[in-house]
Amino acid sequence: MSRWSTALTRAGVSDQGMRRDYGVQRKLVRRYRREEYLAARLLLPAELRPYVLAAVAFMHETDRRIDLGDVSARHEALRLWNGEVRAVLGGAKTGRDTLRALDDTVRRHPQMAGRVSDFLDGAPVEAGWRGFESEAELQTYVDCYSMPALMLTACLIGPLPGTEAYGAFERGCRQLIEAMQRTDFLADLPEDLQQGHIGIPRDELLRHGLDVEDLRERPEACLPAVERVVNAQAALADHVFWQARELPALVEAQYRPFLRALMAVQGLRLQAVKAAGGSVLESGARPAGSTTVKILWQEYRAFGKRQR
Repeated sequence: MSRWSTALTRAGVSDQGMRRDYGVQRKLVRRYRREEYLAARLLLPAELRPYVLAAVAFMHETDRRIDLGDVSARHEALRLWNGEVRAVLGGAKTGRDTLRALDDTVRRHPQMAGRVSDFLDGAPVEAGWRGFESEAELQTYVDCYSMPALMLTACLIGPLPGTEAYGAFERGCRQLIEAMQRTDFLADLPEDLQQGHIGIPRDELLRHGLDVEDLRERPEACLPAVERVVNAQAALADHVFWQARELPALVEAQYRPFLRALMAVQGLRLQAVKAAGGSVLESGARPAGSTTVKILWQEYRAFGKRQR
């Protein structure tokens, strides 16, 4: 029996059609979210793995649907998807394997129902995103979309609402996702700039005498100012990331390797942005893929030793 088949069996998924649906989500995540797939495969208990992959697949499918076309097309795609998802979770039949797996996951893990609703409620912020005028807008984006997206999976490994550790866990997740989002906006600067909007607040750019048009039309002349902006934004990311450092201690021992690895990879990504500085405008910033795999493998080996 394969590891995946064993994981489905241990998760209690016995229906053959549902096993196929979960298998499709596994393949999708392996193809498009390889780091998340490897982390789940190596570091999560087998019985939780199908449900985490189903949540990641749903998040990816939602992002894909609201990332195409102009703003009105994105909002219309979201309106249709929102209605379809909520109908399925309400008991309607569907031909979509992603939604069948999501519905099964929510039924087995009821704490996820509210997280799906929060994610869909906040998705208009992403569908209409065209950059930020201010830091306050960035914070709203993190609260309304980034945080609910993270909690789709985090709610499966964290303490349940009402428990003593829950409040601290949720605060730690909020700090972590802000650090991750700020790092993403810096690392993705060239790609976002090509699309005409970036994740650095406009008032922060203006404070250094920059605007999006400046970055696009005369990038070389902007490099000294971009260096200062990147350093300032990376420092903010570093600050909130440091505040989340105790997060792994707030979950059960079996989930700590997964969370430690996630945070270690985030630390690497932030280091890559800091090392790139102003040159992030030209080439972005990514840690070496081999380094990421090494972190996952080290946590996997350490976890295996503790289990023996």
